[in-house]
Amino acid sequence: MKRLFLCLCLVCFGLIGCDEQSQQAQSASGVTKANVTVTPGSDGLTVEQRNVRDRLVEDNKPGAIKHLYVISPYSGQVILYSTVRGKVTSGGKRLTPTQASSFFNQQDREVVGGFRVNMQNGQAITNEVLQDDGTYGTSGDYLYWWDVRGIYHQHYLTGGQIVHVSSQPIPVKSVIINIEAGQQ
Repeated sequence: MKRLFLCLCLVCFGLIGCDEQSQQAQSASGVTKANVTVTPGSDGLTVEQRNVRDRLVEDNKPGAIKHLYVISPYSGQVILYSTVRGKVTSGGKRLTPTQASSFFNQQDREVVGGFRVNMQNGQAITNEVLQDDGTYGTSGDYLYWWDVRGIYHQHYLTGGQIVHVSSQPIPVKSVIINIEAGQQ
């Protein structure tokens, strides 16, 4: 412990560098952190980054239609089917952060410890990071969407359902509740 403290102090003051072994995290069993080098593709992205980018593009295609299936994990039967105009959204998503305060450095109006956001009553500071899709919040206990007829739907996730959203319809044997059946 003394060696680590001394090493950190010397590094902070730029006097020496620590050897890698004293900085390496180690478990109680003696296993150390593994390191890996990932080579990005020709577009400069990793496969994971490309998947996230492509999902955001897919979710924001103008006029896109998707198909939602709620499947019973017990029988495998489709309980509910609906078209989705655009995308399915989680009930926990917000356009403003869930927590914010109004702590500014009043002298030069700099943000201290967070991000400046416009709120209903002026500007505030939040520690929440704006997500890639432009929203704040997390996944909630329900999903909502509009079908191709413009009808709003809200579905609560309870009882071990399997929710599947697809950009193309999938063949199923039967559907207990077909929201599209009333379409004329």
